[in-house]
Amino acid sequence: MPLNRSLRWDIFCQVIDNFGDVGVCWRAAAELAARGQQVRLFLDDASALAWMAPAPHPAGLSVHPWPDRQALVPADGVGDVVIEAFGCTLPEPLLQAIARRQAAQPPGAAQSPVWINLEYLSAESYVERCHRLPSLLMSGAAAGLTRWFFYPGFTPRTGGLLREAALAERQAAFDRQAWRAARGIDEATRLVSLFCYEPPALPALLEQLAAGDAPSHLLVTPGRATDAVRAALAPQSALPCTWLAPCAQPQFDEMLWACDLNLVRGEDSLVRALWAGQAFVWQIYPQHDNAHHAKLDAFLDWLEAPPSLRLFHHAWNGMASPDSLPLLTAQMLGEWRDCVRAAGACQRARSDLVSQLQQFVAEKS
Repeated sequence: MPLNRSLRWDIFCQVIDNFGDVGVCWRAAAELAARGQQVRLFLDDASALAWMAPAPHPAGLSVHPWPDRQALVPADGVGDVVIEAFGCTLPEPLLQAIARRQAAQPPGAAQSPVWINLEYLSAESYVERCHRLPSLLMSGAAAGLTRWFFYPGFTPRTGGLLREAALAERQAAFDRQAWRAARGIDEATRLVSLFCYEPPALPALLEQLAAGDAPSHLLVTPGRATDAVRAALAPQSALPCTWLAPCAQPQFDEMLWACDLNLVRGEDSLVRALWAGQAFVWQIYPQHDNAHHAKLDAFLDWLEAPPSLRLFHHAWNGMASPDSLPLLTAQMLGEWRDCVRAAGACQRARSDLVSQLQQFVAEKS
């Protein structure tokens, strides 16, 4: 099948974290639409899109409620491609619709729709082993059909990272100095963005920024980050803070481009911080059995993080004492920035996630 053929893509997402799950699915859906595909995004909670991706939506992209009842399944059936994001459980009426479409195929035809389980991003070694593997369903309405595992990743043997075709052009047109000047922040000020959960080392970082080797200004995203900073910031602190309102994804990207250090959380923001090409620290989603520790170290290994950046990550993620948080210096941030830019350049030379999804679908159709 030609890669440029326009197909109908149905993307399904059950929201666990409004920012991460919806953020990834929206970016993928919007990029597919930008490439001439017809996309329906099905969400059980679309409330975050009101600020993350306000209407009007791109041509070819529509948002729909979760099809947990037969009446909510599209009247014209499922699309040519079904993407089950992050292992969400598709409801029975939808499984029946997938089975009906396959049953209508002529004997010997390829399975239609192409059914993909889009997994979480990880740098762990199992990703290369599991990427593109088939999974035959043995029971239920879709028994006998195949669902394919598709893993985003950082190496050539994975599905790549989300990167829109117009990203480089957008970044080249961005005026960093004007962005900062419009907010009263000069180039001598260390500008830091904070998008986090409740990192144990946050009080130590706030003290550092208030009394560091350069004047600092903290941009605090709304929600848990704002609550955490307000709880940890000393009443007498002289650290200038800007309390941000929710913003659309393009504006979030621009903030990352304008900062000297980005403290981010979750999958979508990790990738956007990598593309920003500035020093960043990732707070990984914590798991009760500490499985996230190995996932974080695998990422740091891939990044070839210098020792100071690795130690900062460990302290920031509760894997080391908050007292071990390295003291930020201009030289250290420069070393981190160079590391990030080298990793980003390597990724830009590889095929992006949406391109690889299109290639995979062309192979299976």
